[in-house]
Amino acid sequence: MSQGHVHIFDTTLRDGEQVPGCKLNTAQKLEIAMQLELLGVDVIEAGFPISSPGDFESVQKIGEIVKNATVCGLTRANKRDIDVAAEALKTAKRPRIHTGIGTSDAHILYKFKSDRETIKQRAIEAVAYAKKYVEDIEFYAEDAGRTDNEYLAEVIEAVIKAGATVLNIPDTTGYCLPEQYGAKIKFLKENVKGIDNVILSCHCHNDLGLATANAIAGVQNGARQIECTINGIGERAGNTSLEEVVMILKQHESIGLTTGINSKLLYSTSRMVQEKMGVIVQPNKAIVGENAFSHSSGIHQDGVIKKRETYEIIDPKDVGVDQSSIILTARSGRAALAYKAKNIGYELTKIQLDAVYPVFLKLADAIKELNDQNIHDLMQDHAIEKSLV
Repeated sequence: MSQGHVHIFDTTLRDGEQVPGCKLNTAQKLEIAMQLELLGVDVIEAGFPISSPGDFESVQKIGEIVKNATVCGLTRANKRDIDVAAEALKTAKRPRIHTGIGTSDAHILYKFKSDRETIKQRAIEAVAYAKKYVEDIEFYAEDAGRTDNEYLAEVIEAVIKAGATVLNIPDTTGYCLPEQYGAKIKFLKENVKGIDNVILSCHCHNDLGLATANAIAGVQNGARQIECTINGIGERAGNTSLEEVVMILKQHESIGLTTGINSKLLYSTSRMVQEKMGVIVQPNKAIVGENAFSHSSGIHQDGVIKKRETYEIIDPKDVGVDQSSIILTARSGRAALAYKAKNIGYELTKIQLDAVYPVFLKLADAIKELNDQNIHDLMQDHAIEKSLV
């Protein structure tokens, strides 16, 4: 794989499923896993096998059906977790065990009631033990965002020696600013022996709304895997949004990084996850929200009608949306009304448009948004006939 390739690690079925009320059954997980493979993700984190019999079964069955993507199972840094994950992953063609432990002082002192050296040794032992089962081992340093860089580098170097192939640097609490997170990745790239032989991974949470920005800062500073979810779902305020990072890298070619994602499947995948998990995507969500390619302001509508690129940096078709939407409201101008009327067969002259437009505005004030039937009725009220063409 080229140095310019960013691996997309999808954790919709693991971190995304941690959203309250979003529990999926095995059949639903299999359906989403097949869609993720079709989408082109590099890694599917299929679940946390020891957490429940259902998660174990899901990881096992996803491993059976996925042909191209790596299938990953999460564990804590203990032998029992790793044993169970290894058993669940036996059917996978490309298995990965994802093990790790908290490395921030907050986790070490208050969660584990331990010390730095003991935690480092537990990390080493977990990676070495997992290595007995599979070659591909990802280590996560939980709460790396708030971990002292020198100690983090020490732990990362130690687990690389123990056999880790991917190093996950999570901003678990969504605390970092992009320049802080990018600098952390850069520090590891410059100060850890053996770092060029492994993949650094970004796993960013969205508590401050910075998950996507932090992930991009990470890959700009040398990380080559982004851990993300469809629609940005996940614990608390969510995770890095897959569709956002993919389209940022696609639109900003100057960054020099690409993914293997078929962007034309982003919208349909988003809808599938929304339907299966029951989490409604906010209308103004970037890339896949219902309003992402909708225009109601007259100034914007006029520009988009004349040339789409005036107000859209992404062609809707590139993410699987048929076309931009012109929404008729009281803020719409004459150009938008004429455009929508033409779409349903009415070619308005300037005189007709001037006559209809004031009535349209009064109607729009009353009902907020006009549909095709409203426009048709408006044309009929003014005895305007459909064009013969």
